[in-house]
Amino acid sequence: MCGITGYIGYREAYPIIINGLKRLEYRGYDSAGVMLFDGEQINLSKTKGKVSSLEEKVALEISEKGFIGVGHTRWATHGIPNDVNSHPHTSQSGNLVIVHNGIIENYDTIKQELISRGYQFHSDTDTEVLINLIEEIKTTEGVKLGKAVQIALNQVIGAYAIAVFDKSKPDEIVVAKLGSPIAIGVGKDFQEFFIASDASPFIEYTKNAIYLEDEEMAIIKKGREVRVRKIKGDAVIDVNIQQLKMNLEQIEKGGYDHFMLKEIHEQPRAITDTLRGRLLVDEAIIKLSGLENNMKRFLNAERIIIVACGTSWHAGLVGEYIFEDFVRIPVEVEYASEFRYRNPVITERDVVIAISQSGETADTLAAIKLARSKGAFVFGICNVVGSSITRENDSGAYTHAGPEIGVASTKAFTTQITVLLMMALRLARAKGTMSSADYRMNLQELQLIPSKMEQLLSIDENIKEIAREYMLSTNCLYLGRGYNFPVALEGALKLKEISYIHAEGYPAAEMKHGPIALIDDRMPVIVIATSKGHYEKVVSNIQEIKSRKGKIIAIVTEGDTTVKDIADHTIEIPEVSEAFTPLLTTIPLQLLSYHIAVMRNCNVDQPRNLAKSVTVE
Repeated sequence: MCGITGYIGYREAYPIIINGLKRLEYRGYDSAGVMLFDGEQINLSKTKGKVSSLEEKVALEISEKGFIGVGHTRWATHGIPNDVNSHPHTSQSGNLVIVHNGIIENYDTIKQELISRGYQFHSDTDTEVLINLIEEIKTTEGVKLGKAVQIALNQVIGAYAIAVFDKSKPDEIVVAKLGSPIAIGVGKDFQEFFIASDASPFIEYTKNAIYLEDEEMAIIKKGREVRVRKIKGDAVIDVNIQQLKMNLEQIEKGGYDHFMLKEIHEQPRAITDTLRGRLLVDEAIIKLSGLENNMKRFLNAERIIIVACGTSWHAGLVGEYIFEDFVRIPVEVEYASEFRYRNPVITERDVVIAISQSGETADTLAAIKLARSKGAFVFGICNVVGSSITRENDSGAYTHAGPEIGVASTKAFTTQITVLLMMALRLARAKGTMSSADYRMNLQELQLIPSKMEQLLSIDENIKEIAREYMLSTNCLYLGRGYNFPVALEGALKLKEISYIHAEGYPAAEMKHGPIALIDDRMPVIVIATSKGHYEKVVSNIQEIKSRKGKIIAIVTEGDTTVKDIADHTIEIPEVSEAFTPLLTTIPLQLLSYHIAVMRNCNVDQPRNLAKSVTVE
């Protein structure tokens, strides 16, 4: 949610900032703005709507000149989406400018105090309060900008990533972080710097980046090394410049109409990358260093608790089936947003697996901190290298899915399941809960998943035809059993997210306990009915739907004839063991949702009201 870009150096700042904002559109936003300093005056333009609208407004309102500036895409929290509430915000004097991701929880108390001192406010935002607090401290205490920012941040409660500019210090930007990500791109010989919520806005300019930790701030000045210090106290931090591994090609559409479609089709390669160097079939070895180095913690665990949100939570539910089936250890799957607040029972014998695509999900981060405070061992599964979750956990594994730009998660889901499968297989072999023959068979099956995914993706046009028939539906049911119940939930979520059609996922047997009342000749029901796992029971459920004139779209195993005779439409997946079916059954559901959304003229990559990474509560 929200996105920050900034630049200071020898190039014109505006093209870098505006292109950076376009790269961050995937995060979800409702307004955008930019500030440029031309050497004499601050030029500010902001608007409700898209970055394209901002470009049009800038061309009419302000000069695009200047070698320093900041930009922002806002996802509304305090104050409705409009031009006034959009970022950047200025202080009362007009000399200080801020862009801010996050929430200042005690903003109203600070605001009332500042009003009593003569400050006037023009927006409804907590951000305008923060920039005026910084100005008040700078003025009354006679300190430099960096110190004023530090003092102010010690007075606020909440989460933030900020970039602050002072007209009187035209070659400097101050950034700080607590709970929201911020990256600093470092140019050659420190002659230019880039600021962004992630590295995608500056990847073509530099591969060198600094990621601030929580409660750290940095003063960025052209021609000088970045100075990083703790916000609480004055401890100076040794700067760690990391080498970025992503490239520009990874974050472009590559000929696809949407990032989501590109990322659906990238799944075979993403799974291959997740398995590379870890799955050694000929040697019958799975190598996950984060797991190997902590094997005793897992083998001695009384239970595993999986915490996650959204799509990652659905991957966690699949993980519950996998771990209990393969490793015979009890597993609980928790919404991180509930886990952190319900005073959960956690002990030193528990292992907590935290799953997040971005590694910045606020609720999941809070759940990790809670679990560690109780002595639990925390293992993170994450896609983004250097993200907050990877720094907070005790150990972990990357999914290596590559950048996921579409807000509706696709390849993150399947790569997360792939990591969970490798973990469970390795633990099952170490614990002796799986025979050597079954272990080798599962490794061979896992190796074949990418090619089977390629086979599935080749029927995209068939799925598109099915989508055309149901594009005007207003409600939809998704049913699955066992390993594919979480896939039903994920399929329903995808349809809701990008097409705005109401959809619900249920265990197939639960249909009789309420949802069956909804079924009529206008209700499409998507049923996952693969040949492995409770097949006969699911067939009975399909017959119940058909007898009530429901429209049935069935995901079946190649060669199925029984369901094909009953269903209105069938989509075949290749033969595969039950534990691996979620990796395949989810792909037709992703494509179905995508095509329906496109046919309804929905913004597939940037669905309304949604953010890619939820970094505030």
